[in-house]
Amino acid sequence: MPTPPPTDPGAESARRRPRDSALARAIGLLSRREHSSIELKRKLIQRGFDPDEVEAALSRLQQAGLQDDTRFAESLVRSRADSGRGPMHLLAELAQHGVKGEQSSALLEYANDQSSWTERALELARRRFPNGVSDARERRRLADLLVRRGFGGDSIRAVLVVLSAGAEDDEEFAGQ
Repeated sequence: MPTPPPTDPGAESARRRPRDSALARAIGLLSRREHSSIELKRKLIQRGFDPDEVEAALSRLQQAGLQDDTRFAESLVRSRADSGRGPMHLLAELAQHGVKGEQSSALLEYANDQSSWTERALELARRRFPNGVSDARERRRLADLLVRRGFGGDSIRAVLVVLSAGAEDDEEFAGQ
């Protein structure tokens, strides 16, 4: 008696398809965006790959220059700083991805060289509050926004002074 055909045509093709290697899956992940080595390791192990196979794949990727934690961190800092995130937010996110200590400090210095954090905070504030802040409630909302975005107290105070006074010229702001 012949066996009946499977009811799900995709089930049989899934059985015949060979399982991707950890290396192939990692390359697929890296083709979409940069990943830290810790992030790649976590994702591959969650997908059921053997930790030894994952380590070997990561080692090959790093030797080939396809995965680089420094490049990942630079990309992350540039992207987040350009989208209005402050230094405290960036430090926390870098730590989540396994980038800590001197490397994260160097990356923040790089971002700071592009423009000061206070200037970035002012730019964000002007986008969100184009007419300035006129009362205590709006000042509080602006300060809360900047805190959530990871800006420090000095930057927040400087931005509040500029926007509360309605100062439009950056010369006054640059002196602070």
